[in-house]
Amino acid sequence: MNKKNSDFTQGSILQKLFWFMVPILGALILQAAYGAVDLPVVGRFGSTSGLSAVSTGSQVLNLVTFVVTQLAMGITVLIARYLGEKKPEKIGSILGGATVVFTLISIGLCVLLVGFARPISVLMQAPQAAVDLTSSYVRICGGGIFFIVAYNLLSAVFRGLGDSKSPLIFVLVACIVNIAGDLLLVAGLHMDAAGAALATVFAQAVSVVCAVVMLIKKKLPFSITKKILGSIQNVRNSFKSDYLLPCRNV
Repeated sequence: MNKKNSDFTQGSILQKLFWFMVPILGALILQAAYGAVDLPVVGRFGSTSGLSAVSTGSQVLNLVTFVVTQLAMGITVLIARYLGEKKPEKIGSILGGATVVFTLISIGLCVLLVGFARPISVLMQAPQAAVDLTSSYVRICGGGIFFIVAYNLLSAVFRGLGDSKSPLIFVLVACIVNIAGDLLLVAGLHMDAAGAALATVFAQAVSVVCAVVMLIKKKLPFSITKKILGSIQNVRNSFKSDYLLPCRNV
């Protein structure tokens, strides 16, 4: 998306908003379709229990993805706001704070999904015969939750910069990689639900790598490295002074 089409501060907004919204909608649909992509392959080459495991586990993954996407939307709003106000120098500190917050979210989700995969599977009413496979699916996806969170954070940055097409390309590439991974791991190596989960995590990792490479090559209206590192240091110092030091004095 070029600068002219992404500038919502000038001209008619409706048409620009429509073309900005369509790729976002497409990316969200494709991201939610990961489980739907896994199901036909597991249903054809896996077991009945594996099919049930992917169906149940993908619901958990979709819920996590939805929550992370909504949280990341705040980054999009802040970046777009400061670009509109002609204050791009403030964006670096926002990205620094977001890096810290979303890293903590990744750690929390990883602990939750990996450590409590079986209780979550039971809570989701997975069939008794499929509880183990569902737990395996949730555990593997939880171990790779960093890539899901990172993708959504990077997508939020691109959208805040007025580029909603790139995240759609990233998730489209991820879907293609996911299908190839399913065919290799499930159809070829007969890894059932675990193979589908590994393919999903690997596909998300590929989308993150693509996003990072394009972000590095993209001409940005602000400096990343120094501002982000400085902001991370400030957040860490604030955390130590507000939480760690009082605990030591008790």
